[in-house]
Amino acid sequence: MLAVAFSPDGTRIVSGSADKTIQVWDACTGTTVAGPFHGHTSYVTSVVFSPDGAHIVSGSWDKTIRVWDACTGTIVADPFHGHTAIVTSVAFSPDGIHIVSGSYDNTIRVWNTHTGITVAGPFSGHTSYVTSVAFSSDGTHIVSGSYDNTIQVWDSCTGITVAGPFHGHTDIVTSVAFSSDDIHIVSGSWDETIRVWDAFTGTTVAGPFYGHTDIVTSVAFSSDGTHIVSGSWDETIQVWNACTGTTVAGPYHCHTSYVISVAFSPDGTHIVSGSYDNTIRVWDAQFDDHTNKITSGSLSSNSTSIISGLVNQINHSTSSTIVTPYALVHPLTGSSTTNFSFYNLQFTTSGWLYLNTLPILWISRHRFTHMPHPRNTLLIGPDGTAFASYSELLIGTQWSECFLEYAT
Repeated sequence: MLAVAFSPDGTRIVSGSADKTIQVWDACTGTTVAGPFHGHTSYVTSVVFSPDGAHIVSGSWDKTIRVWDACTGTIVADPFHGHTAIVTSVAFSPDGIHIVSGSYDNTIRVWNTHTGITVAGPFSGHTSYVTSVAFSSDGTHIVSGSYDNTIQVWDSCTGITVAGPFHGHTDIVTSVAFSSDDIHIVSGSWDETIRVWDAFTGTTVAGPFYGHTDIVTSVAFSSDGTHIVSGSWDETIQVWNACTGTTVAGPYHCHTSYVISVAFSPDGTHIVSGSYDNTIRVWDAQFDDHTNKITSGSLSSNSTSIISGLVNQINHSTSSTIVTPYALVHPLTGSSTTNFSFYNLQFTTSGWLYLNTLPILWISRHRFTHMPHPRNTLLIGPDGTAFASYSELLIGTQWSECFLEYAT
């Protein structure tokens, strides 16, 4: 998965893939509601819904931009031609009348959505590939990031640079976005950091944020501008306080390859992530309410759906936990308790689910891409989904009862 985005009402997710197709998914069930859309002749690098949710725009390695009916997959305008290299990023204007695109030809173009005619540009100013573009919420400005390590803000009608270039990142800028009030811009970079900039002066107002251990591929503001989500080649997702740069949630280790694209839902309650591991994950983003407490469900090796609910406390019975041969429960030190609060649950890349510093559940590596993180409300993958119930997890000496049942 090279690109993911929510629909304006948050009910659907669109994805673009290296298999040259686009699909639309139900954001609650994970079922395909439209697609796959065929037409591009190479990787689909960027996908976005129109403001009314009726259309989808896509950019591709085939150097074209296409606009699709979001329900039928019909191409509603001939492919837009003009860029002479890979189209890396596309976005609709707030009124849906225009589309902006960035390309490896070092330029930015603005197109008429219905006719595919270039109405502004190409904007020239970056000295290397343009990696990411976005409109401001009023449609008057465009922000871009580039392989030249800089960020620029442009007048969307004239192509005049109104701010920048912003200097600070020490490597390629991979992703940029405006805050909802257009006052700030967030950026991610190959230098493994995230920065927040004053959109008018180019001053760094927060950051750099350190935490990722590899290239930051994608960044996005929450709708209220208080949080930033980031995805990285380190296979993790992190959520940050946009003002202080402190980590609010994560890093989440569940994807088994590069995280390429992340986005908040319009209401800010969920995050979607897409990865080279061919999965899409939806995350609960209500951090203040749940403080990373455990989810409940059941574990199944062939399930196609997910049961998810956050609970504050688990009551443990004397019956064995529901597991499969793919999972083993690790004993926790101390005596058995009837009430236990689960905080700081985290998967690691080795397959262990940790409670604080204690490993409590192990999933074999070949099942790991099928296993939801405790914060996942949805996992879309090519080979189905497994899910786990912790509601009858045995603690202390009772662990032996659980283990022995599956020992043979």
